[in-house]
Amino acid sequence: MPDEPRTRKAGAAVADAVAARGLPRPVVTAATPARAGSRAPTGPHPADLAAVTTLRAAVRATPGAAPESYRLSVRATELAVDGTDVAGAAAGLYRLADRIRSGADALPAADAGQLVTPRLGLRLTDAGSVGREPDAAAFAAGDDYSLNTDVVGPALLPRAPWVDAAAAARIGAQFRQFVDHSVAQGYNAVVVPGFLEYVTFAKVGDGHAVYPPGDTHVDRARAMVAAFGPVFGYAEEMGVKVFLLTDMLAVSPPLEAYLTRTVGGLDVADPRLWAVYQAGLAELFESMPFVDGLMVRVGEGGAVYAADGWDYSSKLAVTTAESVRAMLRALLDTAGRAGREVIFRTWTVGVGPVGDLHTNPDSYARVLGGFDDPHLIVSTKYTLGDFYSHLPLNTTLLAGPQRRIVEFQARREFEAFGSLPNDLGPLHRQALRAFLAANPRVEGVWNWTQDGGPLRAGPMSLYLRTGFWQLYDLNTYAVGRLAWDPDTDPAQVTADWAYRTFSADPDTVAAIGQAMALSRAAVTQGLYIGPYADRSVRALGLEPPPMMWIFEWDIPTGDSAALDSIYAVTGGRVDAAIEEGGQAVALARRMRDLVAATDPATWRDAGLRERFTGTLDYQVDLFETLAAYRTMVLRHAQWLDTGSPAAHDGWRAAATAYRDARDGHRLRYGADLDLPAYRFTAADLGAERADRDPAMAWAARALLALVLAVVLLGLRGRGFGGAAARGLLLGAVRPWRVAALPAPTSRVDRLLVWLVPAVVLVASRLVFTWFAAPAHLLVSLGGWVLFALVVRLAVGRRDPFHLWAVVGGVALLRSVLLLAALAGRGPGRYWFVFWTAPTRRAAYLTVAFAAFGWLFVATAVILRDRYGVRPRRAAGLALTAAGVPLGVLAGLVAVIGLERALTVWNDQMALLPWGLSRILGITVYLGIPAGFPRYAAVSGAALTAVGLLLSIGRRSAGPAPAGGGRPVPEVGPGRAG
Repeated sequence: MPDEPRTRKAGAAVADAVAARGLPRPVVTAATPARAGSRAPTGPHPADLAAVTTLRAAVRATPGAAPESYRLSVRATELAVDGTDVAGAAAGLYRLADRIRSGADALPAADAGQLVTPRLGLRLTDAGSVGREPDAAAFAAGDDYSLNTDVVGPALLPRAPWVDAAAAARIGAQFRQFVDHSVAQGYNAVVVPGFLEYVTFAKVGDGHAVYPPGDTHVDRARAMVAAFGPVFGYAEEMGVKVFLLTDMLAVSPPLEAYLTRTVGGLDVADPRLWAVYQAGLAELFESMPFVDGLMVRVGEGGAVYAADGWDYSSKLAVTTAESVRAMLRALLDTAGRAGREVIFRTWTVGVGPVGDLHTNPDSYARVLGGFDDPHLIVSTKYTLGDFYSHLPLNTTLLAGPQRRIVEFQARREFEAFGSLPNDLGPLHRQALRAFLAANPRVEGVWNWTQDGGPLRAGPMSLYLRTGFWQLYDLNTYAVGRLAWDPDTDPAQVTADWAYRTFSADPDTVAAIGQAMALSRAAVTQGLYIGPYADRSVRALGLEPPPMMWIFEWDIPTGDSAALDSIYAVTGGRVDAAIEEGGQAVALARRMRDLVAATDPATWRDAGLRERFTGTLDYQVDLFETLAAYRTMVLRHAQWLDTGSPAAHDGWRAAATAYRDARDGHRLRYGADLDLPAYRFTAADLGAERADRDPAMAWAARALLALVLAVVLLGLRGRGFGGAAARGLLLGAVRPWRVAALPAPTSRVDRLLVWLVPAVVLVASRLVFTWFAAPAHLLVSLGGWVLFALVVRLAVGRRDPFHLWAVVGGVALLRSVLLLAALAGRGPGRYWFVFWTAPTRRAAYLTVAFAAFGWLFVATAVILRDRYGVRPRRAAGLALTAAGVPLGVLAGLVAVIGLERALTVWNDQMALLPWGLSRILGITVYLGIPAGFPRYAAVSGAALTAVGLLLSIGRRSAGPAPAGGGRPVPEVGPGRAG
């Protein structure tokens, strides 16, 4: 073969493949390149590889052929691999090595003597597991939801020399291993995270405008270029393009300060801002000349994506069509001058006006229309959303004038992080063929071998290095084969993978192939609820994913918002949704039986067989647990919806089965790093509250009976507690009549007039929260207490009976409204209707808000009519009583922190996914401004101030006489003034 680094590696791969078949390892020698145009041996039929004694590789120019093209030719016992370029010669050798390692005895007829050219010229991977370590403690915790994918972090030092040489060498070895593996599978480009950390901005101003003299960012960037330039430069030696990946807007504190001084902030529409990034990009291309381009994402960013130990971060600032175009124009101008490329990812995930760029062809045309720069490549996930099953193909990939690449994920984060058998070959083939048929501008793929989701919140599997990574290597291998030839049979790819990875025995390979053929149905039925997942759903202005019942990776959710909505979307297909769980278990058992029945002696590695069967045991156990949980939550929702005794009985039986299965699952896999137990914390929170629904319904009925007794006693108006009951009844519905009521002489009436409403108010809120949410009680009851305190101070030394009658009466009215909603089937039913019945929700909220407003009106009325407060001052006192609770409670939330406060409240109420705050953030996901509590506190203070201003001035006359007429003057402190 030619004495080139790429062909030497490829030739060694052929020799290794022959040796792996049990044959003597061939002798590999270098030869001078064959003269262009010399004849190669030819043959009309596939060669019998066992008869070949000599293999010759050469570079032979072929006019019009792509550099990676090659031809395999045979004559007698000699086989020739002729590449159009060194890349083609290496590609042909790797293809031959793959066929030998996969058990082929002859060259495919389609390859013999034919010029083979890859269908897609750009075939990218991520950086695999490079730079990530199998930290058992971190993986065991399972709660590190960082999404930073940086590969150099473990080598960074906090001070000079800035980079740990030994760690950099370790990362370099991992990178070379990954590149060699990727090239052998047919890839020719790699995406490495990084950009700003390698830039000094020496081209901005006098060279010190961004980073002043002595700034450590400069020395660190230079040290990183010196340390990692040779590491990533290895890819160029192997003919692999290198693209650096960054989120925009990438910033550091000094850079942000400079932009504030010169541009006025992060004005992403200002060319002056982008001129700074242009200078940085130009510097990067000069200091790291092997970098072929920059990949940019604008749809995600923030602290969760930042690496620990340094101050580089990203901000979600490029959110409009204008700013996207301004960014691309600037970056493309710089890249074009340097002969480099810019890959723009359309992953905008709901952020700003371009939030649907990823899934909406109209938005795509609006944002990128006219951008047909030859240096621009647009990268898009193949699904109409994230990498979930049940989603349709991404329609934005069917058109567009730009060069396009299609994104695939081998280790699916949402499907157990690749820890379950999951053969995606047929699905990826279908997608690729559809896009190629519709859009001639599709020219490449980007396959994620390891990336997606958090780094250490799943199984401790690191591609090529730790765990059962061979399981998802199938999908990487398949995408590489399909990118060369989209017509490749996925079943043959799986068989080749099984042969090369596990066994040369035909029966064992067939059994593995049969099991993998069942894997997609098992995963899609075991991890999804089909009748819901098949529907397109929108909620709160967002598009919930198909797997809402398992929130982000491994947390079966217990929140009513997701579970009730899933039930509602399934319509009348609850039985079918439940049956899917049983079918998934049956499929998993069938897969386990197929692999377990193989002869252990036929496996090359007993450890891999043990891993495979152990994985399938785990899958059966997991699917049994999830099937029981699925049945429990759907039957509970069905009971909430219909009240059916059969649904109730099914729910209770499933609850028992779920708890038994969950306990067994935790016991078996709770400490397993390779096959970790799912986290059922959120599921248990929801299940505990669901268990209390029947009791809460009876408690609500008892409280309604108490209120009814008060009403009846109030209608009678006499006897024990009659005066208090009469006052409460009138206070609730006719507060203007309360002023005329005579003050009771009985201490019992004076006590009951506030005690009964207080008891009902507290008890109803306890019932509403399943006796499990003190945070909710603090806010709701705290508001009532503060309101009552303010209005009590307003009446001073005067008899408060009439005030308590009105405030207590309205409190009972509000409580009756709530209790009526709870009396059917408890708080679960209340929230079921809230999430699934928009019309009834709107009606309830309208009435509830009216009753809330009625409290302030009724209070002002009684202050005026009974206590002789002038109308303006009565209105002012009502505003003050409204403002004080708002200001105090909002201020408390502001001190605690909105995200923390919402997390505590949601953990106790189980309304939204438990993992939301821990992974994405409730405020971030729902778009709630972080400063909202401060705004509310200021509003409360403003209401209080306005109320106090209105209440200042000459105090009005005293209480009206019992029989009506004009009030008499007040007597009390301050009256003389």
